[in-house]
Amino acid sequence: MAKHYPKRELYFMIMISLHLPKTAGTSLRQVLDRRFGPNLLADYGDLPINTPRPKRELTALAKGARLGWIGLPGAIQCVHGHFLPLKYLALGQPTVFVTWLREPVERLISHYHFWMRVQNPDGLPALHRRVIMEQWDLERFCLGPELRNLYHQFLFGFPRRRLDFVGIVERNAHDFPIFCRRYLGEDMVDGLPQLNMGKNPEERYLKDGTLRRRIEAWHAKDMALYQYYLTK
Repeated sequence: MAKHYPKRELYFMIMISLHLPKTAGTSLRQVLDRRFGPNLLADYGDLPINTPRPKRELTALAKGARLGWIGLPGAIQCVHGHFLPLKYLALGQPTVFVTWLREPVERLISHYHFWMRVQNPDGLPALHRRVIMEQWDLERFCLGPELRNLYHQFLFGFPRRRLDFVGIVERNAHDFPIFCRRYLGEDMVDGLPQLNMGKNPEERYLKDGTLRRRIEAWHAKDMALYQYYLTK
């Protein structure tokens, strides 16, 4: 899904790129770095997954109020990272909000394996360290309350209509060139680099069965959001 803006108008807009975990955001960051260089702000300091929910949401509101007052540094043209997009909703500068979604069950399982590859938990953020120290199995990770409906956790207080572009990871071959032509320029349409890949993206981690159905039911809000944008 994407909204259309005149090229001249896009030139003056700041791109707010929400990197939802395990949705090819690290690969996209490399593309954005090529396009924006020193005018790209990497915003990964809020650690939203590893921050308890009330504190995470209050922090986004507080930082958002401050940014609404002082704005971003004048040279910044793009922000990319893990944050609640509510944080940038009140910016005085014109903005375009973009993000990518992945099939929620596959995203969760990819996230689990990515975290479990860590050998030494020292220095890890709180939730990640807990997962490693307690040796959560896949079922505990996917069916616990901590990561339930992660997309909705990130989108707290953020109107869906403000998402100007939502790409789908499973159809990157189609969506990524559209994204580039619309926001980055024709010269950037040369494919998304494959970084932090756990497996072939065309393969599924979990086949149809009881566990998949349980995960889908537990994350019903995220499943509905993904299906909605899948049809756009």
